[in-house]
Amino acid sequence: MSSGNESIKRYLNYIGGSWKEPTGGEYYPNLNPADETDVIGHFPLSTVDDAVEAVSQAHRAFPAWSRLLPQQRAQYISRFAELLEKDVQRIAEGLCREEGKTMKEAMGEPGRGYTECNYFIGEAQRLDGITMPSDRANVSSVAVRVPLGVIAAISPWNFPFLTPIRKIIPALATGNTVVFKPAYDTPLCGVMLMELFDQAGFPPGVVNMVIGRGSTMGDAICGDPRVKGITFTGSTTVGRRINRIAAANFTKVQLEMGGKNPCIVAQYQDLNRAADAITAAAFAVTGQRCTSISRVIVMRNQAEELETLITERMKSYVLGKGSDPQVTMGPVINRAAGESIMQYIRSAEEEGAKIRAGGRQLTGGKFDKGFYIEPTLITEVTPKMKVAIEEIFGPVLVVIKVDSFEEAVSVANDSEYGLAASLFSDNLAWIHEFQANVESGMVHINHGTVTDACMPFGGVKSSGLGPFSKGSTNKDFYTNYKVNYVQYR
Repeated sequence: MSSGNESIKRYLNYIGGSWKEPTGGEYYPNLNPADETDVIGHFPLSTVDDAVEAVSQAHRAFPAWSRLLPQQRAQYISRFAELLEKDVQRIAEGLCREEGKTMKEAMGEPGRGYTECNYFIGEAQRLDGITMPSDRANVSSVAVRVPLGVIAAISPWNFPFLTPIRKIIPALATGNTVVFKPAYDTPLCGVMLMELFDQAGFPPGVVNMVIGRGSTMGDAICGDPRVKGITFTGSTTVGRRINRIAAANFTKVQLEMGGKNPCIVAQYQDLNRAADAITAAAFAVTGQRCTSISRVIVMRNQAEELETLITERMKSYVLGKGSDPQVTMGPVINRAAGESIMQYIRSAEEEGAKIRAGGRQLTGGKFDKGFYIEPTLITEVTPKMKVAIEEIFGPVLVVIKVDSFEEAVSVANDSEYGLAASLFSDNLAWIHEFQANVESGMVHINHGTVTDACMPFGGVKSSGLGPFSKGSTNKDFYTNYKVNYVQYR
């Protein structure tokens, strides 16, 4: 929601059921990554006082909200879902303008959000407990699930509408209240989300949003002892910091962090199909996905053919502003991100790798208004090169050649990350070996890294900590068990 002179598009925080100015009165301009001359709006630079007020409102609203029947909470969420379904086009247009996605990608976010929202409405009404026969006469032993309290939901910029839904809806459905901090680069999506919650009539304080820099508010929100759970998606560096802050209060965490996702290709006959899947998984959302395939590990006897097929598919990408229906790849999120990606590409050449395709920042005309990088394929990469180890988070795919399947799995596991891993193979024994031995939270066989709404989502090692999100495991984060013993006589 905006305030003041409409021409400057000034937006507000959402705290206690009302739209509120930041206490410090400061705002920042949010720019369209496809056209930096396009100011989307001015958004709050919230202060610690704003964060504390949001937590206070959520804490105050928790007792009444948590006492509602699951069916009653589901009615509020159903109204939200109905409003979301009707508003997909407007949301997608705002998302495309703010994040840089193509319209096709932008339409997918609220659409998928609607699907996952409806799934968890049902899941939250099946909060299973534990009933066991007691080892004592005339005693019943029952464990029930209870909500945590105030949940801090901190979301990233790459899926600025879908990821908050994945955090806020299950929190509310299980009886918690929420303080939401959207990413600094994509606050408009947060505002559009809060508008839907407001229109759905949620009680004041049940859902709150504060906009601004995590470095200013993050410690205040995550370190507040009234916050009982923190669900975060973002970089591993920030995730580590949140975990340290949370540990002081023994606050429960659900951390979804970085990835350097491997894809092994070994004894797979349909390389055209593999190339289709790998290219799509590598370059969707301009490669700015935590589950993007970023490392192809291929047996030498199929490497040249696979590289050629991927290169052919990369030629079809059309870069530009996502609102253009002809465009199939948008810009990276901002100039700093683009410069970082280009540094990785240069480092690969310096270490002896080969830029097989792409590798340039596009300039001139429309490209000067944003930061556009060609989809890039880097070959002759060795496992210890910087581009093979670090998360680049952009449209860059590297190819590592190996001599055996055992070596391929070893290279795949030689990473601090363990989010998603793929294998394309017709060898059934290798498929089973991969499923058993790859160090990854999610495993994909003979397809890309697409996930289902009903399945858990998460990683191991430096990619994740705490219960997986989505699916049935979500309630393991948003609830605790309360064990009840009753003696009848």
